[in-house]
Amino acid sequence: METITEGHAMFAPPVAESQGPSAPPAGMFDSMPGYEGTLAGGGGFLPPPMPSYPAPQPSPGPEHPQWNIPSITEDTARDAFILYASSKCCYSSAPAKNGVITNMEAFNTYRYRLETFTESRSTEWSHEPYHGQPVDAYAQQPPGPWEIPARAPVFFKDDEQKMKVPYTSSMKPCHGCVGMGRKPCKDCAGSGNKVCWVCNGSGYRHGDDRCNHCSGRGRENCIHCHGQGSKQCEICHGKQQLLVYINLTVKWTNNSEDYVVEQSSGLQVANLSKVTGKELFRDSQYMVYPLMGFPDPTVVQAAQRLVGDHQARFSQTSRILQQRQTIELIPVTKVTYTWKGKTYIYFVYGNEFKVHVNDYPAKCCCSVM
Repeated sequence: METITEGHAMFAPPVAESQGPSAPPAGMFDSMPGYEGTLAGGGGFLPPPMPSYPAPQPSPGPEHPQWNIPSITEDTARDAFILYASSKCCYSSAPAKNGVITNMEAFNTYRYRLETFTESRSTEWSHEPYHGQPVDAYAQQPPGPWEIPARAPVFFKDDEQKMKVPYTSSMKPCHGCVGMGRKPCKDCAGSGNKVCWVCNGSGYRHGDDRCNHCSGRGRENCIHCHGQGSKQCEICHGKQQLLVYINLTVKWTNNSEDYVVEQSSGLQVANLSKVTGKELFRDSQYMVYPLMGFPDPTVVQAAQRLVGDHQARFSQTSRILQQRQTIELIPVTKVTYTWKGKTYIYFVYGNEFKVHVNDYPAKCCCSVM
């Protein structure tokens, strides 16, 4: 048998893939006046500068209306109970329809809400493949992060805007491929071919039969790099160069906090977070005064605490643009009723007339009562 030298696989030592750094080296970034602390991946939020003009002073809120307690009728309480029972597959509707209501008690439950709408700004070094974008670094000093105009926000709605900082863009060789545009293929270790899976690298099948899959080479072209041994760099997309610049992120955040008055009805406060109430008071301005003159002293104390806390906490890292405080009266009615000689209770609460029951007297499965 003639010896075919090229028929045997030539196993070259594996070539380690040249990954390159996963993140750009620090030396890749220029030193920009006013942005010395900016890092790749973000440098934290930047405190706003002191205003050059006096901040507007809060004005007293609108006159307080008459605080009243809405009450519901017995028919409304019963209809809400029937609807609740019908929504449960294993609840009989009989107690809701035929139970005798013996007492209805309304409770004063208030929810105070303070919203502080803020703008915060942060910067980070970013990069993208270079394909002819303007390079303007050092053409002049870049504007400060709080000097760059952003779009007008919609108050009390979270939003975000990203933009390149002018006069920070420069062109740099790609750190991932060292400016080559391509990287060794990790699937074939840069060789462009792999051991033939049909003949396991021998070049032959069944004795002297040359392997048809690899034509006796013992190796086949790598399908991942099409036999080239390298693949396009995923960082620069083969452009070899990167545009490096400082990216500014402007975030508008509505920071909302609630205080709900504890009431002695027996209904858990957590239930009230799922419903709305009757709005009794609304005050929106640059900065609000703590609420005064409300009949429930715990609401006044909560308003004073939250207003002071928000102004101290958010002014350190962001700019307060607007505040809003509201008071809702959430109706809660405790209904006592009798069914088959026993006494039970349920609660109807919120504008939605939601019902909460601790112990429903007629739970059933596949039966009608």
